[in-house]
Amino acid sequence: MNEEHFLEFDEYLQGEMTIEEKMAFEQQLKDHPDLAMAFETYKELQLHLKNKFGQADELKAFKKNLKGISKEHFKKDKPKVVPFKPWYYIAAASVAVLFGLLFLNQNSDPNFEDYNHPDAAFFTERGEANDNLKLAQDAFNTKQYKSAIPLFETILKTNSSAEIQYFYGVALLEENRLPEAELVFNELKSGNSIYKNKAIWSLALSKLKQKDYKACKELLLTIPEDFEGNDEVDALLEDLD
Repeated sequence: MNEEHFLEFDEYLQGEMTIEEKMAFEQQLKDHPDLAMAFETYKELQLHLKNKFGQADELKAFKKNLKGISKEHFKKDKPKVVPFKPWYYIAAASVAVLFGLLFLNQNSDPNFEDYNHPDAAFFTERGEANDNLKLAQDAFNTKQYKSAIPLFETILKTNSSAEIQYFYGVALLEENRLPEAELVFNELKSGNSIYKNKAIWSLALSKLKQKDYKACKELLLTIPEDFEGNDEVDALLEDLD
């Protein structure tokens, strides 16, 4: 018996066995119910992987990773054929399922960092002379959000444009001041500025950061198809399904 027997399950399913190997394997399934049960477990895992990854390249990469793991856990210097041990088939299949489920659990839920790509601020490019605008712009673009927030708050006293509100909201979001950020984004969401849909996207990211996937999805579905970041909207919706 091959010590990496559960990998033979994949070879069989992928049609990689010779006719003789296939016939011998099918006979083993008939002769050993425990092996047949382990094989069915592995087929279920394969189905989950296909549903999760879809693309052949991604599935192939996972299998390559799984085979690498198996080589770490099974010694190569033992004989290829050993007496049949029912528990071994179950253990081998369990290893495959364990690593498969671990991999899926680590990748099943989207995370904030994967979709958080704040736009750069360019307030002063239009000839604005306000020193605070320049300071806020520089702080924001260098990800010094904590420093940018009070600058934005000072600016908003005399300039409450949608643009300034939006970047202020993003800075709050980055600093995990989520209730305050959502107040800003909700105000923009209720308006008709060019930052309306950006605000909805940022609200969705705030919900994603809080792992409120239902609310995140509901917000994403309100963003129109012509939104400039619609590719990311579609990608996040797909990850949430």
